[in-house]
Amino acid sequence: MHGKEDLLNELYVKKYQEFKQVDYPQIAEDILRFWKENGTFQASVDQREGAETFTFFEGPPSANGTPGIHHVMARTLKDIFCRYKTLKASK
Repeated sequence: MHGKEDLLNELYVKKYQEFKQVDYPQIAEDILRFWKENGTFQASVDQREGAETFTFFEGPPSANGTPGIHHVMARTLKDIFCRYKTLKASK
């Protein structure tokens, strides 16, 4: 495993570094490669082995109209709840 400093350098997050152009697809590929090389996802799953299960039931998507700010807000809230439960060691 890399140290925290290696991770930050690996992911282009150097203190106060500015980029003229940011290549988001490349950054995403680099992050995915880092996760795969270090078993990050599997480690997060293994860490919660035997923990309380959290299930989030979501209704069907709505396709009757153009997306609006309410869609962003709803998805944000859904994401917050799932992340919170993950951080609290639920699986």
